[in-house]
Amino acid sequence: MALDEALMIRARRTGQTVLRVYGWATPTLSLGRHQRARGIYRDDLLADRRIQVIRRPTGGRALLHHREVTYSVTAPCPADDSLRDSYREINALLVRALSTLGISVCAANPAVRSAGPTSSPCFAEPARDELTHDGRKLIGSAQWRDRDALLQHGSILIDDDQSLIPELMHDPIAAPPPATLRDALGRAPVMGEVARALFDSVRDFVDPAARPLELEEDLCRDAERIADRYRDDAWTWRR
Repeated sequence: MALDEALMIRARRTGQTVLRVYGWATPTLSLGRHQRARGIYRDDLLADRRIQVIRRPTGGRALLHHREVTYSVTAPCPADDSLRDSYREINALLVRALSTLGISVCAANPAVRSAGPTSSPCFAEPARDELTHDGRKLIGSAQWRDRDALLQHGSILIDDDQSLIPELMHDPIAAPPPATLRDALGRAPVMGEVARALFDSVRDFVDPAARPLELEEDLCRDAERIADRYRDDAWTWRR
């Protein structure tokens, strides 16, 4: 989380856009920026199952990072730039990447407006423009903007760990199973395969000159400075 926020600072400083793709070293429940969490989850079960908990700088609801692929996009963002337009541009990249894997997706258009950051898991229902497969949510995404830069987080499910989230709650909330890459492909791709599809889509459809990012001194220094906040329970359980 600290590195993603540092990349947002870098986007503001350099005017460059970065796509980052990564996995997690241990199962981790991530909470949306404005989501209520105190008193919702069972500390004993989180500890027994060795599930870490963090709070994202982006919004949305809780999701479990484990058998999934996380992406972030950081980019400069003029004050008059449309959030929906930038969201759709990133969606177009995701759609193209998934199509190269043989997966068709479509943007959700629910009949009613999505609820705010409730205790319901992220993948319980798609928000407008989130990507679905066979009517079920496959990718959950959320965007944060601050001082002419944006950070968008997203999670692409390889397998369904999200159905475990209600079991971690004091008052479980029923949620339908999400779509997964295993469902769509009949197999579970490795993270590197998904990452290559995303990076190839950048080069093929956005910027043929795109290159791997070097971990510059300023970026690393910013990430280390910010990291203490994400390690702090006062931030994680602030509401």
